[in-house]
Parts: sequence; structure tokens; C-alpha cells
Amino acid sequence: MVRIGVLAPYVDGLITSGGFLRDFAGTLEDCGVESLWTVEHVAVAESYEPLYPYSDDGRMPGPDTGVVPMTDPLETIAFAAGCTTTLRFGTAMVVAPLHSPVVLAKRAATIDLHSDGRLLLGLGIGWQKEEYAAVGVPYRARGARLDDCIGAMRTLWADAPASFHGTHVSFDGLHCVPQPAGGAIPIVLGGNSEPAVQRAARLADGWFPYTIGPEDFALRADLIRETAEAVGRASDAVEFTAWPGSCDMTREFDPDFIRPYVTAGASRLVINPPLFGPESLLGPRGLRDYLARYQDTLEKL
Repeated sequence: MVRIGVLAPYVDGLITSGGFLRDFAGTLEDCGVESLWTVEHVAVAESYEPLYPYSDDGRMPGPDTGVVPMTDPLETIAFAAGCTTTLRFGTAMVVAPLHSPVVLAKRAATIDLHSDGRLLLGLGIGWQKEEYAAVGVPYRARGARLDDCIGAMRTLWADAPASFHGTHVSFDGLHCVPQPAGGAIPIVLGGNSEPAVQRAARLADGWFPYTIGPEDFALRADLIRETAEAVGRASDAVEFTAWPGSCDMTREFDPDFIRPYVTAGASRLVINPPLFGPESLLGPRGLRDYLARYQDTLEKL
């Protein structure tokens, strides 16, 4: 069965409202949605290089008057998890090299414990040099920093005392407790590039790319399965999540467009309900009707 994930509503007054977020998460849970996903930018520069890689004009999507408000993804999840009982939560993606792996491991473990294991920790490397500079982290070798972050956190979650020695992270004899109940938290990696896909095959529990068409998704999924086997993992070690609408929002309810993602192995489909317009989630039954329509679409696959 294909599960449904929903992107958090990144509009000022919605994502920034505890009352709205509580009702939003509750409605998702009532409607059988599996997971709610948050995103991260610690800061966004007024002018940035390189340009945003996911749009034709090189600019991030957002209102003409400013930047999309992005609350801290883990803090938002911690709040919403306390308002729900079964809904899972994912980050898409925490820009891992911007954070201390030890601090991030502690934050994630705390949420995982308080939510009874409902956290999916999505990690990526980002693209904005100015954001790295503002945090004081070198932009260079950010892929290697992500590798170290994953290794360090998994060691901290499983061992006590824990020791890890990587290129950018090193420690000995640390107790980072409490640890997740199962000794681990699922790590989901983003990225469509071949290095990102190879990393997901080697290290991830899940893969969640952005703005990728069904044909490329299938090719990358095959590469992950082949690479996973080549490094001694099971071919199905990595769970696939797809967001078809990030590639073409006009076909979000088109079974013929969605089906290839599922055929390629996607077990979770993420949607981004509209915030305005005739199907707006702000209407009296907008969100429920939108979710019901999408569930009907999935039944036609």
C-alpha cells in the first residue's frame, strides 16, 4: 500500500501558528495520512550564488514581498508530535553540515523518544554558500561532512560510550543519552545527483529526491538498488519517497503520471495541498476534500 505524506504549510500565519499547526496535524491524522514533512533553511541570503538549482530563474519560490517563512524543522515536529499519536514526521531536508552531529543526534533522539519512534530524519547538504558562511561552516567538502554526520550520529545512538573518528568529526568515550529506543533513527537522504544517489545507496534508510521526473526517478531507483547490493546491502535496504508534484503540479491527480513512481518502487508519495484557490486547505473542508481526492487517485493506480 502506498502511504501519503504531506508537506507542512509554509505560509506566514500558518506554519508560524501553533493553533493552526495543531489542527492541521490532527486533520492529517484523522484522514489517514502517514507523515508530515518539514523543510529547512537556517537563513536565506538576499542575493545568493550559486543560484537556486530547482527553478528556471534561479530564485527560490516565495512571495514577492519576501522569503517563505521556515520554522526550525525539528522544533516544529516536536510541537506537532505532541498534538498527535500516530502521525509520523520527516524532515526534507535538514542541512546536516550546518549542525553539530552531536547536538543534532541529541535533538533527534529526544523527539524520537517523546513521539514513540515517529521520526524520519531527512538530511541533505543544501546549496547556499551564504548560509554556510553565516553559520561558520566551510562550503567545501560538504558531502564528506554529511557522511561524517551520519556515522557519528548512528554511533551515538547505538553505543555508550561512543567513539567515532572521521575526517571532520571525531570523539572518544561519549555518553549521549537518552538514546533512541531502538538504537537508531531512520535516515532519509535527498538529492538527485549521482553522488547523492550513491550516498543514499551506501548509507541511507530512505531516499527522497526533489523535482525529478518519473523516468529519471526510475533510473535513479535502479542505481540505488544496484549500488546497495554492490556494497553488501540488501537491494531493498533503501525506502523510496517521491513527490511527483514537485516536478509537475498540474498532474498531481493524474494516475498515469503518478503510476511510474510507484512502479519504480516509491512506497510513499508526498503532496503539497494548495493554500489558496478553490481547493484551499483554508476552506471549511478544503484539506479533507483534497486528501480524499488524492486517496481516490491512488486507488486507480
